[in-house]
Amino acid sequence: MMLSIITPIFNGKRFIESCIMNVIEQKCLDMEHIMVDGGSTDGTVEIIKDYAEHYGHIRWISGKDKGQSDAMNKGIQMAQGDILGFLNVDDYYEKNVLNRIVALFKTLPEPSLLVGNCYRWNDQGEMYEANKPAKLGITDLMLGWDINSCPVNPSQYFYHKSLHHKIGLYNVEEHYTLDIDFLLRAVQMAHVTYRDEFWGNY
Repeated sequence: MMLSIITPIFNGKRFIESCIMNVIEQKCLDMEHIMVDGGSTDGTVEIIKDYAEHYGHIRWISGKDKGQSDAMNKGIQMAQGDILGFLNVDDYYEKNVLNRIVALFKTLPEPSLLVGNCYRWNDQGEMYEANKPAKLGITDLMLGWDINSCPVNPSQYFYHKSLHHKIGLYNVEEHYTLDIDFLLRAVQMAHVTYRDEFWGNY
């Protein structure tokens, strides 16, 4: 069972190296890291290219796209793994998360959506929320964040690639609430499992 981590990026030179290293430091053998660059001009591509020459799990493309949803869809189409995860360039995983995810998916029915917790940080490096979205039914999510917290970042959830055969890809016309749009469709078709464990940082 293989995990594909997808990072959409555009002019992310400030964060790209730490993002790449965060995945490398997971020491997950059953994994690939796909970088989908939107035609960066700030040196991002050169950094990706350098790491890709030294690490065989890194794959990448660069070219103009129609935004983040389009980049994510391109990454899905490139993905060779059974499990998908998305890591934005300025987010990061807790230690030893990816091996844990691969192990958990070996016990889950297909297609599954596996959700954990996420820390939210401000620009001053202060953690201001521990997001724990324990209730993930469609009715729970429709009640709103004031009643049930929704997953705030894709670094805290993973799912079978085959789920897209049931719900379609990310909406290319959606640029702001694409995560929510995906989750509302996903929870209606996937086997949803929540784990009270911290996996992501946003």
